Parts: sequence; structure tokens; C-alpha cells
Amino acid sequence: MIVTTSGRPNEKQDQYAIQIADVLGATYQKRNKRSVADIQKRAMDHVIVVGKNRVELHFLNGESPLFFHPNSAMFRIKRLMKGEEDPFCDACDLRQGDKILDCTLGLASDSIVGSYVVGTDGLIIGVEGSRFLSYLVHKGLNQWETGLPAIDEAMRRIVVHNIDHFSYLKSCDDDSFDVVYFDPMFEESIDGSVGIEPLKKLANYSPLHAETIEEAKRVAKKRVVLKDHYKSSRFKQFQFEVNVRKSAKFHYGVIEIS
Repeated sequence: MIVTTSGRPNEKQDQYAIQIADVLGATYQKRNKRSVADIQKRAMDHVIVVGKNRVELHFLNGESPLFFHPNSAMFRIKRLMKGEEDPFCDACDLRQGDKILDCTLGLASDSIVGSYVVGTDGLIIGVEGSRFLSYLVHKGLNQWETGLPAIDEAMRRIVVHNIDHFSYLKSCDDDSFDVVYFDPMFEESIDGSVGIEPLKKLANYSPLHAETIEEAKRVAKKRVVLKDHYKSSRFKQFQFEVNVRKSAKFHYGVIEIS
């Protein structure tokens, strides 16, 4: 992995790029007016570009860079502010003060919405196996400013851990979270899902295992929730009760904890 800056960096950007390279064990290179494509071609590697407002990962031979943005979470929270419902919140039966373990953090859209709902008395822990993605999202959650204090505060409250979810679940006490949530890569792709294309290059495609679901049931007090493609075999395999959503390409499955 190569770390560089935008075309005309200031000293702060240079220092930040050097810091990121150190944390990720990557190689820092001065931009020196070179294009990202030229840096990629010479290094034959992915390139992280540190700009004034965001950090982007440009994949080798890839088209779209990956960067943190809370856009979809913002739209959903604004709907909640108007009194509308959110399918994720309904599936998790979220309440103020709840503790949620998001086992597949990704770009944290669901965790941001969840953090807004559970409030200052709640807790959201997001687990992400990709070292770069967890770093990118952690920084984004703590630095991005939406202009809406309630959303910014919700992002700042999320705790990010770079670890595989099974290992994290094994370390948890019984009944330590109200909800344990999974949103793995779908078994079938959804047409038109352009926004997650860059994320697919870093995604963990390991299948969910029965041992993982059993650990989740041990850790959850209220329910275990799975978001998956409407055709997914995992709902039946792990005995989730499916909340069917007409015309939706994905459903939520729920295991109630008695």
C-alpha cells in the first residue's frame, strides 16, 4: 500500500499522510505532481490519497475510489426525525439505552443510525476485519462534520474495533449486548448497487458459520439480526424469522432470545 497526498498538499496533509502510512505499515511517497495512476503503475500497488477533507483508497486497476461518507445514514436519520420508520431499527427493535454489536461495520451506515436511536445512554460497537477500512471509518466517524449536531454526536459515539467478529464475540460475556447484528456480503449481487462496488474489494467473503451464530445468541439479550438478500439461504440455515419487505431486494431476519 502506498500513501500520498492530494495534488497541492499543505504541511498538515503531509504529516497526516506520514502518520497513516506508519499506522498501516504502508509506504509514504511525496506526490510531486504525479497522477495517482502513475504512482499505481510504478508501484503496482493500491494508493491511499490524503486530501483536505477526506482520505481515499484508489485500487490498482480499479475505477472508483473508496472513502468514508455518512450520506445514506443522514437521509435515514432525517426521516426518523420526521417520525418515519427505518427497517433496520424496526428489525433490531432499538430503544434508547440499547447496546448494539455491529459485527460487519463496513462504512458504518447502520451503526450511525443505530447510535442516533440509542442515544447517549446506549452503546454501539462496530467490528471490522479489514485494517484499512476500520481505520478509514474510525477517522471518518470522528472527523466528518455533517452540519447536524445530532448526527455528528451519533458518529462520535461509535466504538470501532479492528478484529474478526467471531474472535470478538468469543471475548464477550453472556448477555452483554441487547442486539448482535450481521450484514455480510450477499450471496447474490443486487443490480444497481453501485455505491458498494469499491467496498467489495475489501469485503470479507467468508461465510457465516453456525458457531458464529451460536456465539451471537449467547452474547445477545434481545435478538440477533441478519440483513441479507431476499433469496439468501442463510435465513433458513440459521433459523431466522424473516421480516419480508415487499419489493425490497433484501430482508431482515430475526432470532428472538427468550
